[in-house]
Amino acid sequence: MASASHPSQPEIGFLSFTMRTFILNWIVAMTLGTTAHAGSLSTTPTDAEILEILTDRIDRQQQSIGIVVGIIDANGRRIVAYGRPAKGDPRPVDGRTVFEIGSVTKVFTALLLADAVEEGTLRLDTPVSTLLPAGVTMPDKQAAITLKDLAMHMSGLPRLPSNLAPTDMGNPYADYDAAKLYAFLTRHKPLRRPGVEHEYSNLGTGLLGHVLTLKAGLSYDELVTSRIAAPLGMKDTAITPRPDWSGRQAKGHDAALEPVSDWDLNALQGAGALRSTADDLLIFLQAAMGRTSSPLAPAFATLLATRLPLGNGDDDQQALGWVISGKGDEQFVWHNGGTGGYRSFVGYRPSTGVGVVALSNASTDVGVDDIGRHLLNSNAPLAPPTVRHTAITVDPASYDAYLGTYRLAPGFDLTIFRDGNRLFAQATGQDRLEILPEAKHRFFAKLIDAQLSFTVTGARAESLTLHQGGRDSPAPRVEK
Repeated sequence: MASASHPSQPEIGFLSFTMRTFILNWIVAMTLGTTAHAGSLSTTPTDAEILEILTDRIDRQQQSIGIVVGIIDANGRRIVAYGRPAKGDPRPVDGRTVFEIGSVTKVFTALLLADAVEEGTLRLDTPVSTLLPAGVTMPDKQAAITLKDLAMHMSGLPRLPSNLAPTDMGNPYADYDAAKLYAFLTRHKPLRRPGVEHEYSNLGTGLLGHVLTLKAGLSYDELVTSRIAAPLGMKDTAITPRPDWSGRQAKGHDAALEPVSDWDLNALQGAGALRSTADDLLIFLQAAMGRTSSPLAPAFATLLATRLPLGNGDDDQQALGWVISGKGDEQFVWHNGGTGGYRSFVGYRPSTGVGVVALSNASTDVGVDDIGRHLLNSNAPLAPPTVRHTAITVDPASYDAYLGTYRLAPGFDLTIFRDGNRLFAQATGQDRLEILPEAKHRFFAKLIDAQLSFTVTGARAESLTLHQGGRDSPAPRVEK
């Protein structure tokens, strides 16, 4: 569960400027996707052209196992798909294949809020603190947080709670329950008041979904079904797998295209817990674009009517749930998502009436955001092919030169250590990550696009440098 003020990588796998982001965000941060500005009006690519893009992405670039694209344009709705629901599965993916959609869930959460506002049961300026159980108190600054602040990432809450400490890094949100959420809210000392600065927050949107369920007296799954999915006729959008999903549910894969576990979000479901299909998300887009009538039309309008500039030097705006990029004919409305094994993009361009859904069952660096933007406007470029790193064979005894602790930032260290004949990097308070040799004194992370190079003097390294996203971050050895 990305714009200049949002991480530029998937909701996962986004190394930023420190190794904490390198490891923690790779595993647990569902985020938005990168912003791109659309060019002049253009026609939608043909099915053959889209299929060529998908074939190249999967067969040549090896950036997914299966991708499904849905298009809404002047010719109606259509699906173009390529690949398989799981590694080794011979069946093709299609519009009914079920994927985790990560932070695209945030648009549903915002729509639930807008719907409650239209119903008169809540207001955008309702304080979050008034919806929490008795005994759950928030510091003065946090007590002023409104539902609107949560939906627009203006709450002042961090991206993730500081007490998120997964027991299973393959399913990192599963044990983050309401008790832990309440403990965080009670003890957290905010750095600023709400409404002052935009900061993308999975915690904030997760909290929004949580208090909406408390108000409604329903689970998040039940609330989405009753207020959104059922009224729109979306039969395959839910959290809990349904019996008729058997044989239609995709399997998630990591950046190395190895199968991984699906995610369970527990108390933070509103941030990214939903599963859906391209067919269902096209129904959702049609309603959002006003191409079909629905009882949710006023709520969809509320999502776009409430917005603020992101202040990133571009034309990006944060609406309720949606991100709006560009201006005039170039403007498009979108959100993306990602979990440990999936990537997603949903967006539309009002000036052309084109809507796009793109779903992938692999959490790779390239993802599907660029495909979605390109299909909204052909002048938006596709991402260049990623560099494929190849491990070389070395004597594991040579790893001893790199073992030690290196400082990337004050209070934040990176420890390099061996486990048998394998080499690992482990950041302060985080899980270990295997690194593989690709050249003398140079290693790459197995699961994400990041490399480490060591400066060796004599028999041991004196420093390392983290290479990621065009940035080099040096880290000297801190123990002698």
